[in-house]
This record gives sequence, C-alpha cells and structure tokens, in this order.
Amino acid sequence: MGFSIAAPVGPIGVLCIRRTISNGRLSGLVSGLGAATADGLYGCVAAFGLTFISSFLVSQQFWLRLIGGAFLIYLGIKTLLSKPADEAASASTSSTIFGDYLSTFFLTVTNPMTILSFAAIFAGMGLVNNGEGYATAGLLVLGVVIGSALWWLCLSTGVGLFRRQFTTTGLIWVNRISGAIITVFGLLAVASLLSLTGKIG
Repeated sequence: MGFSIAAPVGPIGVLCIRRTISNGRLSGLVSGLGAATADGLYGCVAAFGLTFISSFLVSQQFWLRLIGGAFLIYLGIKTLLSKPADEAASASTSSTIFGDYLSTFFLTVTNPMTILSFAAIFAGMGLVNNGEGYATAGLLVLGVVIGSALWWLCLSTGVGLFRRQFTTTGLIWVNRISGAIITVFGLLAVASLLSLTGKIG
C-alpha cells in the first residue's frame, strides 16, 4: 500500500529524480525518506483514529496548501536557476542531506489531503477495526512506511544507474526541466485555493 501511494510521480518524485541525478543516490533516497516519514505520520493519524488532529489539518488546508504551494514555487525557481557544479560541491555535506530530508517531509506534510487518502483506503479495505487494537494499526503504519521507503529506494537506485551519463549541459537541462515542472505543481497548488475558497464560501 505504501509503495502504491508513493509511486505516482508528483512534485516529490520529480525532486527526488533531479536530486539523484545532480547530487547522487543518497540525496535522492534521503529526499524520498522525508516523504515516507510524512506518509507514516499521516498513516498513524488515520490508523489510530486521531480525529481531532485530522479535523484540524483539514480545517487548516487553505493555509497548508498555500504554504506548500509557495514553497514548491520557491524550490522550482531555485532549481531552475541552480548550477550543477555548485550543487555537486556541496552534495556530500550533512547539512545538505538533512535539508533534502526536511524539504520533502515539509512538502508532503503540508498536503492535508494525504490523510484523507489514507483514511479512505484503510476504511475501504477494512484494514483497521476497533476490535483489533493498536498492534494491528501499528503494523499497518509500519507496512506503509516500509513500502513507501522501498519505492524511493528503487527510484533513486534506478535513476542513479544513469547519473554518470549526464554531461554538464545535460545537468543544466535536468535542472531547467525539473525546476519548471516543480514550479507548475506549485502554481497548480496555489490555483486550487480558488476552488477551495469557493466551497468554503
């Protein structure tokens, strides 16, 4: 389940691919693990039935989407304008790796619709039931995290195999294309607020 939820290529997938090509497999994998951690966090909320948390997140989805969308736009423009040589020089630093992890965690956790997806899937498949207790819910969340992490491992490893085939010019184009795609995702996230405000109104 975690594998299938993580697999569709959205802004996090594009970011992971770009970081793997520019900075190496570790950067791509750590970026994916940030998203997997956020998936696990939302999985916990859905599986353990923490309705007060989920209700708060859904009620604040306007601001969460706005912040997440703005951050995507910033990240996209930064990627679009970045130089491959500068990134390669700093790729091995622990601060960069930690930043890769935090940025994807933040982007995933600012999407409150993720928790609704988990809740719908859990309920639809009958995987969580009050009679089975916390052990079953905990195993379910652990499975989601492992499945999600497995996808990011496969993606970063697969993309990493072709990394050395990219020249400096190729890396510049990777930055431009991925930066443009991430920026578009950010703009779409902000644009979706118009329909959200209409529903609220």
